[in-house]
Amino acid sequence: MKALVVYESMFGNTQKIAEAVAKGLSSRMKVDLVEVGSAPNAFDKETVLLVVGGPTHAFGVSRENTRRQAAEQAKSGLVSQGMGLREWLSGINKAQAPVAAVAFDTRLAKPSWLAVAGTAGRTIDKRLRKLGLRVVASPEGFIVEGVSGPLLDGEIDRARRWGEELSSTLPITEANRPSHS
Repeated sequence: MKALVVYESMFGNTQKIAEAVAKGLSSRMKVDLVEVGSAPNAFDKETVLLVVGGPTHAFGVSRENTRRQAAEQAKSGLVSQGMGLREWLSGINKAQAPVAAVAFDTRLAKPSWLAVAGTAGRTIDKRLRKLGLRVVASPEGFIVEGVSGPLLDGEIDRARRWGEELSSTLPITEANRPSHS
């Protein structure tokens, strides 16, 4: 039994959150951590949990034009330079219903009057549900201080704890427990 964590990241903040979530999950299961450009379109039989995360762009998941804008703002190269989550999710095999799924995102802290605006996590969650995946938790958001970051203090630890909490919602057998050599 394993988890697959797929992320899209422009400036590295979402990548750091994905790594922390994977670390939390690894306390109870095997984990594959994959940047979206290398992510599979189908899941092997061992995969029981899919965790998908990306940065919030224009109140949702990135698009080609928002990724281009991020590239213009980047002081160095982007982490995810090709396909984004929107395109990857469109190519997922719909016959994956036994897989549990959950979404996360990185986002700017919003003023309360913007609280109803969308986030990447909500968009990913909706797409996971349309694919027929069993969503097991509400989308989780992690806060960055500015468009390119950094993450707020404590967000990486919170992401690791969230991964631990997610892993505890799934049954673990001794045969599936990760080895800590």
